[in-house]
Amino acid sequence: NEEIDSVKQFSSELIVEAVVRCIRVIDPGLGSALPTSLPPGMSARFRVGMSLAQACQDIGYKGEIGYQTFLYSNEPEIRSLLMFLVEKLPRESMYTLLNNILQNISCLNSLSAAKQEYRSRKLTRLHKRIKEQLRSAALSSPDNSFSGPRSTSDLSELLQAFRGSAPSGEILTKGTHFTHTQKFTFTQESAALTPTIPTGRQSEGDNQLRQQEELASLQQQLQQLCSDVDQLTADMKHMTVTNTQVLDELKQRELRNSDEDEKMQVKKKTIDLLPDADNNLLKLQDQVEASAKRVVNLASQWEKHRAPLIDEHRRLKEICSNQDLESSKKLSEIKSLHDKIRVSTEEAKKKEEIYKQLVTELENLPQDVSRSAYTQRILEIVSNIKKQKEEITKILSDTKELQKEINSLTGKLDRTFAVTDELVFKDAKKDESVRKSYKYLAALHENCNQLIQTIEDTGTILREIRDLEEQIETENGNKTVANLERILDDYKAIRQENAALAAKVREG
Repeated sequence: NEEIDSVKQFSSELIVEAVVRCIRVIDPGLGSALPTSLPPGMSARFRVGMSLAQACQDIGYKGEIGYQTFLYSNEPEIRSLLMFLVEKLPRESMYTLLNNILQNISCLNSLSAAKQEYRSRKLTRLHKRIKEQLRSAALSSPDNSFSGPRSTSDLSELLQAFRGSAPSGEILTKGTHFTHTQKFTFTQESAALTPTIPTGRQSEGDNQLRQQEELASLQQQLQQLCSDVDQLTADMKHMTVTNTQVLDELKQRELRNSDEDEKMQVKKKTIDLLPDADNNLLKLQDQVEASAKRVVNLASQWEKHRAPLIDEHRRLKEICSNQDLESSKKLSEIKSLHDKIRVSTEEAKKKEEIYKQLVTELENLPQDVSRSAYTQRILEIVSNIKKQKEEITKILSDTKELQKEINSLTGKLDRTFAVTDELVFKDAKKDESVRKSYKYLAALHENCNQLIQTIEDTGTILREIRDLEEQIETENGNKTVANLERILDDYKAIRQENAALAAKVREG
């Protein structure tokens, strides 16, 4: 379009068409499914924009792109996208396109220059021959006999002879729309020079019909060229794939050839050794014996390194077993302490009940009992309570000490295991037996952790059981069941009273 002179003036339809045509040249399989124009519906436009954006990303475009790039475009984004697509065009297609453009431009320039030159020469000859014809007519006839019809016929014959001898008619008979336009322009100019001469001209309708036929022919040629370009692109892709396959096969053959060369070198060396086979055999035996001695030496060195490692592994294993025994002992002590605490708590509860019972008995006793007896009894109870308090305090302090000791042993155990794990892991990379020992060590550590966790969970469950038992005893003391039964009886009585009142109301 002659009105468009920059990317800024591109419309959405023109952008879509340009991008789709470039994609079809770059990747025909991807571009064949894309339309070259925008559909009328807005939702369909959005889908086309998203498809184009995805296609551009598939061929390697890294910039920001979406449906808005095509529907609501701006100059920098479109320029960047078009530059990318032009760079992605195949070299052969781009060179062919540039060559065609340059050839068309040079052809148009040459045709334009030839047109100007031909028109100037034609007009010069025409004016010259008209002057000669008029001069000869004026000399051959008297002044009164020179009339319009005679001059008209002479001019008609002159123009008819001029058309018959024109060399450019054969040149411009076939060609582009430009040549027909030139012929049509020259015909109009000739008609302007001789407005009264209708012979030898084609009508405007015939010219338009010829132009339409030539336009259809050019469109058909363009479609044929496009199909040829698509076919050539497909052939080029096929040849590229074939070339890749051939290169792969060539690489495989080169690898096989290298393997065969190595085998051939070995066989060649073997054949070279055959003439002096006895000496070479002795040398080979010497090398084998030297290799065997070296293997024996390495084995002895490995045994020297292996023995201390095995001793260290056994020592660490013994340390782990001792620590496990100590841990189990500590756990049993903790369990026994928990049992003692539970027993002491139960005894404290029993004594508390005894205390309440004694208080009740004291209240029921007659008031005339001597005060000294009560005082003595109270002092005994207080002394018993102090003893119980001291025992409870001692148990709590022992529990705290045991907890501290457990925490210390746990930390020591973790540190020891970490060091042992590191040492054994280093050796496990080299020796299979050490690797098995490392697995057993890890499994033992995990089982001990599970055992400790199980014991702790058991203690927690036992404490919860005791708490629940205490709650049950408390609820039994509150007579909850009896209260519920009484409430149920009251509810039944109220229902009976309501029924009786309703019956009285109905009778009344």
